[in-house]
Amino acid sequence: MKKTESVTKTSAPSFVAFFLLVLLAAIPITGCRSGRHTSDSQLRQIDDMLDSQLPAGTSKSKVSFYLSSQGFQLESTNDPRSLVAIVHHVDTETLRPTTARATFHFDASDNLTTYELATAPGSGSQP
Repeated sequence: MKKTESVTKTSAPSFVAFFLLVLLAAIPITGCRSGRHTSDSQLRQIDDMLDSQLPAGTSKSKVSFYLSSQGFQLESTNDPRSLVAIVHHVDTETLRPTTARATFHFDASDNLTTYELATAPGSGSQP
């Protein structure tokens, strides 16, 4: 009977360690997404759209082509490693139009590193 107790005592810490390992491994699967480019929940669908269509590493020419082909207005910028566009989208949950000012940042090789989204003036008045 003493052997049973010692087996139980030694397996308890390994069970706890296993449980913690499984818990930590499950965090990325549960949708903890730190890659958001805005904290504004109204711009979530725009963020999801741009994130899926323009992943990091996309060339500046492809980003520019995508934005133009979608009819998004490009704004002039003094930074040669940035593109700024006004992005319009109709939120499929609320059916309200949203408008974001997207600033795309590129590395020395003209590949997309990241982008930022902010609510643009006139948001809600443009489709």
